[in-house]
Amino acid sequence: MLRRREPVPFAFLAEADRFRSNVTPPPPERSSVSRIAGRWLLGLTIVAGLVGSLVIGTPALSVDHSSQTQQSQASQSR
Repeated sequence: MLRRREPVPFAFLAEADRFRSNVTPPPPERSSVSRIAGRWLLGLTIVAGLVGSLVIGTPALSVDHSSQTQQSQASQSR
């Protein structure tokens, strides 16, 4: 398939990559102590929730072999 070479109708878009601004952006604002403490508290709350759910959920996932042996002993004594 033949491609025709045509001039770009919007030449300024092609030149936009080369444009450099002489205006520097303002420096980022420093976080306050309360904002940093709030982020830490949120992070600790999330981690504590995950650890707590793991601690509470682990016994429910484990297989209890002692209850099965008690049931089998009771059925044998009948």
